[in-house]
Amino acid sequence: MGFEAFIGANIVYLAIAALLIVTVFLAVRVVPQSEKFVVERFGRLQSVLGPGLNLIVPFFDSVAHKISILERQLPTSRQDAITADNVLVQVETSVFYRIIEPEKTVYRIRDVDAAIAATVAGIVRAEIGTMELDEVQSNRARLIQRIRENLENMVDDWGIEVTRAEILDVNLDEATRAAMLQQLNAERARRAQVTEAEGKKRAVELQADAELYAAKQVAEARRIQADAEAYATKVVAEAIRENGIEAAQYQVALKQVEALAKVAQGDGKQTIILPADAVAAFGDAFKLLKGR
Repeated sequence: MGFEAFIGANIVYLAIAALLIVTVFLAVRVVPQSEKFVVERFGRLQSVLGPGLNLIVPFFDSVAHKISILERQLPTSRQDAITADNVLVQVETSVFYRIIEPEKTVYRIRDVDAAIAATVAGIVRAEIGTMELDEVQSNRARLIQRIRENLENMVDDWGIEVTRAEILDVNLDEATRAAMLQQLNAERARRAQVTEAEGKKRAVELQADAELYAAKQVAEARRIQADAEAYATKVVAEAIRENGIEAAQYQVALKQVEALAKVAQGDGKQTIILPADAVAAFGDAFKLLKGR
């Protein structure tokens, strides 16, 4: 074998080896965990490669698109909307999504971010148009839920999953903000007046309750005193009935003696005036005491 033949054979072997290397290189595709590859054959969708080691037909199949399946966040967008009570508001929204079917995203929508932003703007305007301003301010959770549900239904054909939809802020124009502040101040003043009036009313009620309680206590004391006097009268009456008139005279004389004893407890400068029959009364009392 000549030198030229040897060189020619080596060139053939090198060409075959190079072809094999290129074939293996084109046939083997390693897909990262965070991506999916869209494979086309002669410009037509052939398959979608998932993470890991994959084989394709070399020279016929090609990786046309490498799509990230990580969650994405759209830039914060602002859109004007008019509430049901004709108040102009500016709503700031943020949407998070991820691609779950790359073949739909690639072949059905050109700019997915712009499409989602436009869809969100339309949904926000439509939903806020059915709500009054107070509802928008107080029911953000319900509004966010409705926006997310409508968005999921609309982007389903794009192979997208909406993971979160947030309303970051609801801004008002200066005139509306000033009117709301004035209304808020008026409401606070009204509540303060109501609280003050209720306090005065409660004070009057407590005063009336106190006076009623005092009157009841006085009446109760009088009743007890009357019962005591009635009881004493009853005792005297029973004594008169049992012992005759002498018991009554004894009680009268005893009261007179007690009264004179109290007068005599003074500082000694007072003048004691006795009735004409006082001595006789004392005598009767002493007689009755001895008789008892």
